[in-house]
Amino acid sequence: MSKKIKITVFNSKQWVVDSFSKINQKFHFELDFQETRLYSKTALLANGSDAVCVFVNDDVNAEVIEKLHDLDVKLIALRCAGFNNVSIEKAKEIGMEVVRVPAYSPFAVAEHTLGLILSLNRKFHKAYNRVREGNFALDGLLGFDIHGKTIGVIGAGKIGQTFIKMMSGFGCEILIYDMYENQEMKDLGAKHVSLNTLYQKSDIISLHCPLTKETFHMIDEQAIEKMKDKVMIINTSRGKLIDTDAVIKGLKSNKIGYLGLDVYEEEEALFFEDLSETIIQDDQFVRLQTFPNVLITAHQAFFTKEAVTNIAETTFENIHDYFIEGKVENSVIIE
Repeated sequence: MSKKIKITVFNSKQWVVDSFSKINQKFHFELDFQETRLYSKTALLANGSDAVCVFVNDDVNAEVIEKLHDLDVKLIALRCAGFNNVSIEKAKEIGMEVVRVPAYSPFAVAEHTLGLILSLNRKFHKAYNRVREGNFALDGLLGFDIHGKTIGVIGAGKIGQTFIKMMSGFGCEILIYDMYENQEMKDLGAKHVSLNTLYQKSDIISLHCPLTKETFHMIDEQAIEKMKDKVMIINTSRGKLIDTDAVIKGLKSNKIGYLGLDVYEEEEALFFEDLSETIIQDDQFVRLQTFPNVLITAHQAFFTKEAVTNIAETTFENIHDYFIEGKVENSVIIE
């Protein structure tokens, strides 16, 4: 192909520009970096492009895909693993290919999950601020031994498996809820159980499953009611797995003892932006921040040097394979 392949890269923060520009030295694509998210009003920015590259908070709904199709865009390249923000049905209907990065670094997300658990339990973030202020008292910093606790893992894909291996090293009992049993995890001593059993027996519950119609708001009032008192819930997967209203009620009643979030169900209007000089209008998010036993990070679990490099490499390889090799390795469209 003599013509350079042009890619409009939406949601382009500086780390995206830096990592993609570096990897592009090998591929020589024409890159058009757009800081704005992709949604219906910004789709026209892809005019003249062969492909668009999007991230987790871009809204690639049916209307957007129609607009991209009218602009003769041939490929939607996700630089993430999840694809719940894309209308796969519409893409399949009009014959537009969608590719993703199925695995970039399961260690990055699993390690961040562990970090949230340790920080919530031992209150590192509070202790840091106290010592900075000259307060060396221990009152209010009491934690618990993770050793011997029961860890419930919902979703045993690559990230879930990596997290299970980490927690096995702490001497924990591991319960798994997943559609498929994994012999390697069973050999580690992990047990596959029903979702109700996992809710009832786990001291810590960590979410590592994709967002689907079945998993939407799976952590709701009914689920929380089945859990142990003072349960710890960690979500580094997708925000809409958790019903925010339900967890706020659980926090207020002390049913939930600890909540660690790297994702939030309405994060599109918040995460990846500097809003320090603005008034946040999301009342639920503001309410969550008032609880002393809630720790929120802004969708940074994936954010390691290794993961960012893998994301850029795999994204460009997907685009190269589609346009140059005429093949698709990481399609999300199931025939």
